[in-house]
Amino acid sequence: MELSARAETLLKALIERYILDGEPVGSRTLSRHPGLDWSPATIRNIMADLEELGLIRAPHASAGRVPTALGYRLFVDGLLTMTQISVEDAHRLETGMSGEPEPERILESASRLLSEVTRLAGVVTVPAEDTVTLRQVEFLKLSPGRVLFILVTSDGRVLNRVIESRRVYSDAALTAAANYFNATYAGLALSSVKQALVAGMEADSDAIATEVRAAMEMARSALSRPDEAGPEIFLSGGENLLGIPDLGDIETLRRLFTAFNAKRDLLFLLDAGMHASGVQIFIGQESGYAGFESCAVVTAPYQVNGRVVGTLGVIGPTRMRYERVIPIVDVTSRILGSALSSMTRDAGG
Repeated sequence: MELSARAETLLKALIERYILDGEPVGSRTLSRHPGLDWSPATIRNIMADLEELGLIRAPHASAGRVPTALGYRLFVDGLLTMTQISVEDAHRLETGMSGEPEPERILESASRLLSEVTRLAGVVTVPAEDTVTLRQVEFLKLSPGRVLFILVTSDGRVLNRVIESRRVYSDAALTAAANYFNATYAGLALSSVKQALVAGMEADSDAIATEVRAAMEMARSALSRPDEAGPEIFLSGGENLLGIPDLGDIETLRRLFTAFNAKRDLLFLLDAGMHASGVQIFIGQESGYAGFESCAVVTAPYQVNGRVVGTLGVIGPTRMRYERVIPIVDVTSRILGSALSSMTRDAGG
């Protein structure tokens, strides 16, 4: 949509004022805005044009105007004056993630820090199994009939399962099983490893020793336990949205928190951000989900060792400070990726 220079200037001023005050903006207020040395009549005429284009609207019988989702989109795409993340916020994000000992703790911290720094809701997805590869496994005998199965993924996560078995394994047999497992499956996506084990592909060769085949069966059992699966999303700061007037309607909050609890719609939305390049912004109905029609979601993918494995983001009202939130999301994605990549390099020696 092409606007005149005056219309762009007025739309930018109106949205900036509305984001700042949260009140409908009238022509008198805009006439006092720096750089708008036009008469109130001129301003009213331009506002009428913007309203006809669907970029602003009049709430109720108010004389002022507020931006529509389309107006916000035009503002974000071409009129927004971005700011740099503060040194304090960048330091807080970096130190908050660098000291965590486990990948899940880093992801959880990223979600919490996004929420604390923006005072909105922060969300981070756990790397999906088709983006994470198997690094190595180990089988350790705990006692007769009990074996500890340890699996390390490419993003540094460690999966531990205690397996009960009727067979008593020697240390040599468990070492042989681990060696075979690593030689066969290391470097494959974790989802592919699970499919192979569930399909029983490890039993296709008669060359596999009985002990190794039995140990592989234990691995299949350990990896097919859905009840022990970790969270798919870390979500923090939902309570921050309760005090925002724009989301104060009970029905709006009910739909939003229902979406938070179900997580399915949020996962689909974040997955869309994962397959995009750089920061993505979904405003209002652009998300495609009723629970977020009064919200804006700012997302960015994060990488581990150069490969995109997940998404993080901030959820807030459409009247959010985009110029501040966008750089925070962008920088956080880079810090998170760096922290996880560093952990995987350390784990690999």
